[in-house]
Amino acid sequence: MSPIRVVLADDELLVRAGLRMLLEGEQDLVVAGEAGDGRAAVRVALEARADVVLMDVRMPGLDGIGAARELAQAGSPARVLVLTTLDEDETLEAVLRAGVAGFLLKTAPPEQMLDAVRRVAAGQGALDPSVVPRVVAAVARARPRPTPPRELAALTARETEVLASVARGLSNAEVAARLHLGETTVKTHLGRVLDKLGLPDRPRLIAWAWEHGVVAAEHGS
Repeated sequence: MSPIRVVLADDELLVRAGLRMLLEGEQDLVVAGEAGDGRAAVRVALEARADVVLMDVRMPGLDGIGAARELAQAGSPARVLVLTTLDEDETLEAVLRAGVAGFLLKTAPPEQMLDAVRRVAAGQGALDPSVVPRVVAAVARARPRPTPPRELAALTARETEVLASVARGLSNAEVAARLHLGETTVKTHLGRVLDKLGLPDRPRLIAWAWEHGVVAAEHGS
């Protein structure tokens, strides 16, 4: 198999150097390019045919969120994994809505970061567990609860329970414990939910659930 091509986008040279060192120690990963701002990140990702872009949020000129949107508009297959301090709830919400494949705090351990790159490259989502509760809380505060969408009718009762639990930031293991299911069963239900709703990954599912009032509808809050 070809190695996963990763582009590093961060305005701090030392951060990029550290990420390069980490990634180049893995046989299945290769650093295909670097960029110090959002505009350069878009250009380098397109030229390098990147599979994954490790993207900082705060960069000169075009920020990481804007760069992620431009890559999507350009039809790039590159999937964006945001790495940031994410210390503002407004930033959390914006990242989730920018169409990124996932995000991690810069304080994440190396093994978690490497796993996230591989998961994102494989078409899955990657969310830092410590951030998800703040994301969903920010979305909840920002918008009134709309009427639950018709798409929910396609879900079974158990699938709806899994959806609501995931939307509240629970991991698969936590959902399994809460609903008294096996973790493999939760993964199966989650895959069916994504298919039925036409959503690509967990980050988009969480955003969709909160935008459409799914948690409020299921929990009465």
